[in-house]
Amino acid sequence: MKILIVGAGRVGAGVAESLVSEKNDITVVDHDADGLRELQQRLDLRGVVGSGTDPLVLAEAGARDTDLLIACAAQDEVNLVCCKLAWMLFNIPTRIARVRAHAYEDGSALLSKEGFAVDHILCPEDLLTRYIGLLVQYPEALQVREFAGGRACLVSARARMGAPAVGVQIKTLREQMPEVAMRIVAIYRRFTEGPDRFVPCGGDTLIEPGDEVFVLAGRQRIARVLAALHRRQDQPAQPVRRLMVAGASSVGERLAQELASQQGRFHIKIIEEDAERCEQLAARVPEGVLVLHGEASDESLLEEEGVQETDLFLSLSDDDENNIMASLLAKRMGARRVLALINRDTYADLMHGTQIDIALSPTQTILGELLTYVRRGDVQAVHSLRRGVAEALEVVVRGDRKTSRVVGRRVQDLSLPPEVHIGLIVRGLPDPEALPPADDEAPRAPPAAEPEIIIPRSHTVLESNDHVVFFLPRKRLVRQVEELFRVRATFF
Repeated sequence: MKILIVGAGRVGAGVAESLVSEKNDITVVDHDADGLRELQQRLDLRGVVGSGTDPLVLAEAGARDTDLLIACAAQDEVNLVCCKLAWMLFNIPTRIARVRAHAYEDGSALLSKEGFAVDHILCPEDLLTRYIGLLVQYPEALQVREFAGGRACLVSARARMGAPAVGVQIKTLREQMPEVAMRIVAIYRRFTEGPDRFVPCGGDTLIEPGDEVFVLAGRQRIARVLAALHRRQDQPAQPVRRLMVAGASSVGERLAQELASQQGRFHIKIIEEDAERCEQLAARVPEGVLVLHGEASDESLLEEEGVQETDLFLSLSDDDENNIMASLLAKRMGARRVLALINRDTYADLMHGTQIDIALSPTQTILGELLTYVRRGDVQAVHSLRRGVAEALEVVVRGDRKTSRVVGRRVQDLSLPPEVHIGLIVRGLPDPEALPPADDEAPRAPPAAEPEIIIPRSHTVLESNDHVVFFLPRKRLVRQVEELFRVRATFF
């Protein structure tokens, strides 16, 4: 696919690096000649110096035969105008804009072809806020990724000694918890030397203490799954009540606004070293959110504000080093769990396995939104995992037995690579592509009241409009899955 990226900042450069690794034809446009030169030396892509709002620059960048435009410059106005030019002058089929302003949302008339001609709005701050909200809801999870409109989830958790699922084989776990429909799709195991290693999951695989276990299940089962991996049977659940946020960034402010709307549930404190920013924030956040002026690395301040009683400490400033140091200090002082927002992937890799419970990379969070538009076939959701090495994706089955190689076939008969796991199937979701019945046709039966979550077995037969969720330990396997689920040219 030929992709044009406008803006070579953190988001643009991170997206370019991931998409280049999938052998896409990437061109990046930016004002910063030195930054583009460094990017070109590091990655196999083309750089064009100039503005994304200049038609001549876009033409030089190859806009006339581009498949996808990703406008992620620092200013919203640049991204919106860039998308308009891409549609009016170059007819680029798909246009995505990074926009922070809340006035622009998907489906708005402002984004129509007559407006700014944006197919999808990408707001990193909103994506991060929603994702952190899921981690607050499921405090035992290291990751929570949603599929089928939130009806199913992929979660990962660190296996703890004494938890019911730890120290047993996967097949035994199925026997112990028959009422919990779930599928363990991957285990990453710690070793003395080198990084965590992927462990294929079969019935005889033993879940060991310290393993990072990835599980697919319906949303209603997630709490039970996490408890089985992370908590002893006699240990009560410990929900997040007390939060301390280091850094009054836009993400920190949005998170405080969202959580504080659930009146009486959370006690939130925000620490910010800029006095003017503190005043502005105090005037905007709901009553009950305490804004403190100080440094998050001030041990006396943290102790005075009760960091040792904090359920979740979040370092969300724009400085990676400050986030790392504040999180490590809070953990040492007794915070139950700590999360650090880390923009540089190299830093995130270094923090994996340390006392920082969750090292959150904005680029990896954003990437899933973009990959949905890069993937072939009817892909509904994509999530980049394990710092971009692995991937989980949701594919909708289309066609019939004549036009599809999967419709009406059993799972055991599908030509899938042995490493690929079909984790679950969501059946009964509304089909937006279904044609209304003709006047002379009998009315179709109404859909089931609630979609069905199916953990597939070897004999499970796929049906049209099934939403199938896969786990792929290596991204190179994606093309094989896409090819298998693509309908033939005779399907309309």
